[in-house]
Parts: sequence; structure tokens; C-alpha cells
Amino acid sequence: MARAPFRVLGSIAEPRRAGIRRDVRRSLGVADEPEPLVMDAERSFLHPRAVARRVHADLPSMLIGGLSALMLQALNPLAMAGVAEHSNYEEDPVGRLQRTASFVGYTTYGTVEEAERAIVQVQRVHRKVRGVAPDGRRYAADDPELVTWIHVAEVSSLLHAAQRYGPMRFSRSECDTYYEETAALALTLGAEWVPRSVDEVTAYLARVRPELYAGPQALAARDFLRRGVGRRPEDRAIYAVLVGAAVSLLPPWARAELRIPNPPLVDRLVAVPLGHALSATLRWAVVVPGAPRPYQT
Repeated sequence: MARAPFRVLGSIAEPRRAGIRRDVRRSLGVADEPEPLVMDAERSFLHPRAVARRVHADLPSMLIGGLSALMLQALNPLAMAGVAEHSNYEEDPVGRLQRTASFVGYTTYGTVEEAERAIVQVQRVHRKVRGVAPDGRRYAADDPELVTWIHVAEVSSLLHAAQRYGPMRFSRSECDTYYEETAALALTLGAEWVPRSVDEVTAYLARVRPELYAGPQALAARDFLRRGVGRRPEDRAIYAVLVGAAVSLLPPWARAELRIPNPPLVDRLVAVPLGHALSATLRWAVVVPGAPRPYQT
């Protein structure tokens, strides 16, 4: 009985909510209607009960984690050279977001066949991404070490974002399982080794830390990611909150390399609370009422 007023308010707000949902999804480069989830364990690329399905289920935290991952990935000069010289991220950022979201979607919630097609497409693109970085070293996107770096920067950022800004919390054991589940994808893409636990991820980041720095290409990417592409004041304001939340996830040494101020009080009192508020708002606007959650079985 006590919930009746909330149901009434929800029914009144739903027409407006539908319009907001449509506008938000389009502005973020997300399809109007999400692809149906594959819940058949024999057909799905990841088991329906996989921890990765729960980690990747929350769009707001994945947006924040994805932005954070891009900033972290930029600190590898060879990976950054490949992006700067072989992608059109500045001309078509929404298109790049759509392609990345589709890849994550198919390899998390799709069938084996859908995931394999997405993997083959990425491998095809990677074979063409080769060149010489500004520091004189040759790079190739299918270099196993680069595949490992891109993978670890991405999954560690997504998990961190899910833990801080998502609606669920994951135990240490579940975090280890997440890294174990996602390792198979990196190995399929060409990595020879990837960390499979929280401890191994921590040790890996400590090992590669001396190789990471922000050259001119990384600083240009930083400026682009922090500036965004929104034109309306409200779009820029929303994006600024997303960026602030994403930056709050970066390790202090990464923020120092990217020359982003690192005042802990600003994070704790401004960036993180605003990130939580925006995540809750986007969650309300984007999630279709009554739609099955990826973590339901």
C-alpha cells in the first residue's frame, strides 16, 4: 500500500522518461533498444551467471570506467601512437564509442558466433595498425604486450568504476573471477599472458609503470577527452561530471603523468558525489522499466 503513490508518480513520469531515455541513449551513441540478452549457457559466449555480465551491466559506470581507461591507455606511447595515427577519434568520437560498446556487448552478452565475428573484426583492424612512434620505436596493434596493456587498462578501469559508481559491490573473490573470465578474450585477441586476479593486476601495473609516460600525443588525447564534443551547455555540464568521475578513478601517478591536478578533497567532496548523482540520474533515464537485467538468471 505504501508503494502505491510511487507507482502513480512513476506512471505519470514515464512518458517524459521515455523521451529522456531516447535523447540520452542517442547522445551517448547507444542504440535506442539494447540487443536481447543471450541466456542460453550453450549458446552464450560468457556464461549467463558470469561476474563480467554483472560488472558490465550498468551503463553509467561503464561510461565513467571507459573514459578512465582511455586516459590510462594513453600513457603507453606505443598504444597511443597507434590510436593517434590510425583512428579518427577526434572526427568521429560517437562512432568509435558505438564500435567499442558493440564489441563489449557482443563479447559479454552475445552468442559465441556474435562474439567471434566481433573478435575477427578487431583482429582484422589490428593487423593494419603499424608504424613508428614519436620516440622512434616501431609498434603494431597486435603486439601481444600491447594487447595485454590495453586489456588490463580497460578491465581494471571498468571494474573500479563498477565498484565506485555502480549499483552493486563485488567481493574480492568475484573481482578475481572477473579478471579470470575476461582474460580469455585478451588471449583470443593475441595476448600471450594476462593477469587473472586482483593481485596479478596490481603487480602488472607496478611492473609496467616505468614504461608509461604522457608524450605530446597522450596530452592531446587528454585534452580531447576532457573537452568532449558537446555543444549545448547542459551537455558540456554532464560531460564534465563524467570526466571528473573518470579522473577520480585514475591512480595518482597516472594523474601526475597526465598533468591533471590531484586534490583528494576535490575528489571526495565534489567529483565522487557528483559522479554518484549523475550515475543515478542516467540509470533512471536509460534503463527500460521491467527489462531483464543481465545479472538475472
